[in-house]
Amino acid sequence: MTARQTAYEVVLRVFEDDAYADRVLRSAAEGLDARDRALAQRLAYGTVQRVRTLDYAIEELGRRPLRKLDPPVRAALRLGAYQLAYAAGIPSHAAVNESVELVRRARLERAVSFTNAVMRRLDAGIRQLIGSLPEGPLKHSYPDWVAEVWTRDLGPEQALELMRAQNEPPETVVRLVTGEPPGEPTDVPGAYRVDRVDEQALREGRIWPQSRGSQLAGLIVGAREGERTLDLCAAPGGKATQLAGEVVAVEIHEARARELQENVRRLGADNVTVVNGDALALPSELTGFDRVLVDAPCSGLGVLAGRPDLRWRAQPLPDLQRDLLGVAAERVRPGGTIVYSVCTINAEENEAIVDASGLRPGPLGDEWPPFQHPHRPEFLLTLPHVHGTSGFFIARLTA
Repeated sequence: MTARQTAYEVVLRVFEDDAYADRVLRSAAEGLDARDRALAQRLAYGTVQRVRTLDYAIEELGRRPLRKLDPPVRAALRLGAYQLAYAAGIPSHAAVNESVELVRRARLERAVSFTNAVMRRLDAGIRQLIGSLPEGPLKHSYPDWVAEVWTRDLGPEQALELMRAQNEPPETVVRLVTGEPPGEPTDVPGAYRVDRVDEQALREGRIWPQSRGSQLAGLIVGAREGERTLDLCAAPGGKATQLAGEVVAVEIHEARARELQENVRRLGADNVTVVNGDALALPSELTGFDRVLVDAPCSGLGVLAGRPDLRWRAQPLPDLQRDLLGVAAERVRPGGTIVYSVCTINAEENEAIVDASGLRPGPLGDEWPPFQHPHRPEFLLTLPHVHGTSGFFIARLTA
C-alpha cells in the first residue's frame, strides 16, 4: 500500500465508519517506511482537519452534492482536493492522477471520468476559491460552534489566530523520565522539544511524549514524597507518572486501565497503583488524600492540532466535570489540594466549573506568569497560538 492509498483509507474510514484517524493510520500504515508513513499522516490528517473547506470547494466546483457520491469517490476527491489546496511540494498532476486511480481501484469505473473532471476543475480553481472566502470557520474548517466559543472567550482576532494555529502540526515534546536530556529545553521544567520521538528511548521508559501544557498540569499538582495523591482520570498515565509519593491512578475503561498499567510499568513508576473503576463510585477507603488531580474528560478544543478528527466529534462535558470535581472535594483531606485541568479552551468547561464548585483557587498566575489566564489571573491557560503548545486550563484549589 502506498502513502496515498494509506491516507485514502484513513479518510474513508473516518467519515464513513466514524473511525478514529490515529487508530486507522496505525493499522493501515504497517509496512510503510518512515518517509511514506510521514507523508500518509500529513495527507490523511490534513484532509480530515480541512474537510469542511474541502467539501465546500468540491461542491462549488464539482457541481454535485457530496452526499450523492459513492463513499470511495468522496474520499478520493477530498484527499485530492487537500493536495491541490494545501500540500506544498506535491505536483498537481500527481494529485489528479492518483485520485482517479483510487476510484478505479475501488472498482467504480463509471465514476472515473467524473472524478477526473472534478479534479481538473479543482486544480484550476480551488486555491482562488478558498483564498476568496471570508475569515472564519468555513475558511479554516471548524464547526461554527467552536468558532463561536473562541470568539466569545478570546475575541474575534485571537479566535482566528487560534483557528490558524490548530491547523498546523503541533510541536514534538517529550518528558524526560531518566537519563540524559533528549533535546532542547523549554520553558516547562523537564519538557524537551525534539525533532522526533526516539522509539528506543520510549520503549526503555526514558522519555514520554507529552505536551508542555500537559506536563505543566502535572507539575502544578506538586505531589511530594510522603504524601498520597489521587488521580481520578489517569489514562494513559503521563501526569500520574510525574507525581511523587503514593499515587492511586483511577481509570474507568478496562482496556485503557490495562494500557495505564503497562505505561506505569514501562516508566518505572512503582509508586503508582492502578485502579480500574468509576471515579464517581470509588470504594469508601479511597479517601483522605493530600492531593487530588482531576484531569477531566472534556471537549478537547486545546488539542485539535494533534487529533484531526476531534473537531468533528467534540462536545463539552460540564455535568461530568462538575461531578468529578465534587468527588475530588469529598476524597481530599481538609485543607488538601485539588488540581483541576482540562485540555480545552472553553470557559464553560474551565472557569465556570471551578466557580460553581465553591473551592478556593490559589494564585497560579503569580507563580507561572507566562501562562497566566488572560482574564482570570488566578488560573493558567496555555494557548496554541500564544505559547506554541496544546491548550490547557489549570486551577489549583483548596478544599
